[in-house]
Amino acid sequence: MGSSRLEWCVASDVSEIDPIVAAVTSACVAAGFPDKACRLNVPVALTEAMANAIIRGNGGEVSRSVRVCARIDDETLCVDVTDEGAGFDADAARAMCLDPEWIDREDGRGVFLMYALMDKVETWCDQGHTVRLVLRRS
Repeated sequence: MGSSRLEWCVASDVSEIDPIVAAVTSACVAAGFPDKACRLNVPVALTEAMANAIIRGNGGEVSRSVRVCARIDDETLCVDVTDEGAGFDADAARAMCLDPEWIDREDGRGVFLMYALMDKVETWCDQGHTVRLVLRRS
């Protein structure tokens, strides 16, 4: 199959999420990823990553941007979502999910879903904060 790469740089506006999610999902379908991954895992995890970047990372400031880079090869889908924020402690966010009152909270669910639906999630800060979502084909 080879590899393909899709890239965007968009304003921090939640209306930018759906078209990018649709394009990445379509690319996964075209690349032959499993149906469940294309219908559930990719759209939910990527939507959460982009929403966090826009709302939390960039504080919803339209003047700030979010970069998305998706790479698909024979083995994996790898999507980097980078905002202009200072980042967050992914381990602390995941630990929140163990709190019995977590279900009533407004924060932490997106991080939980990303980790639950992707094979690997990484975060780092370097010229912005990046969340990397990795899904293996099999």
